[in-house]
Amino acid sequence: MKLSIVTLFPEMFEGPLDTSIIGRAVKSGRVEIDLIQLRDFALDDRGTVDAPPFGGGAGMVLQAGPLVSAVDSVAKAAPDSPNPHVILMSAQGSPLTHRRAAELSQMDAITLVCGHYEGVDERFIEMRIDEEISIGDFVMTGGEIPAMALTDAVVRLIPGVLGDDGSSVHDSFAPGTDSLLEGPVYTRPAEFEGLNVPEVLLSGDHAKVDAWRRMQSLRRTEERRPELLRDWPPGD
Repeated sequence: MKLSIVTLFPEMFEGPLDTSIIGRAVKSGRVEIDLIQLRDFALDDRGTVDAPPFGGGAGMVLQAGPLVSAVDSVAKAAPDSPNPHVILMSAQGSPLTHRRAAELSQMDAITLVCGHYEGVDERFIEMRIDEEISIGDFVMTGGEIPAMALTDAVVRLIPGVLGDDGSSVHDSFAPGTDSLLEGPVYTRPAEFEGLNVPEVLLSGDHAKVDAWRRMQSLRRTEERRPELLRDWPPGD
């Protein structure tokens, strides 16, 4: 996958994208990440990419011209490749879900645009954006951290990135898991500061272990995300 990120602050991505699973995915060639400095496409020598909103109002708005040029530069750099799917990270976008992340992980090329200030010129959205995505019902200072979150969620689902592709099959919200939260997990030692691992997990009885995990998953979902149980079980 080719992942391009249009941002005013490319330095913010250097640590998160160079380490851990994402860093290994880049080094292995399973994903190529290109950071694009929006100011390189400014319309003047001062690097101006924003202006006050027409009609008045607080703050500044990212201009359509630099944004269009920055996004178009990705396709121009690889004219024989499929046009990227262009996503604007926006608090007004559709919520990012595991299912959508899985769908995006199947794409050949994605361009993420990090909004900033008071937003972006609507004409840019109409001309170049395929979808807007939000990571939650809150507002951040810019789209950089949301873009990092989407990148992590998508890249880890690219085949081969996790090493064991079965690792993501049982993720909470993964297709086939009924969208239930995962229950508690334990590891060595069996006793820690007076707290013991549930006996059923030490029993060696796989049927009982599976039943216990299923019950814990339902209980945790009911306690923390009861809305996920409204249409559960599927098909009923």
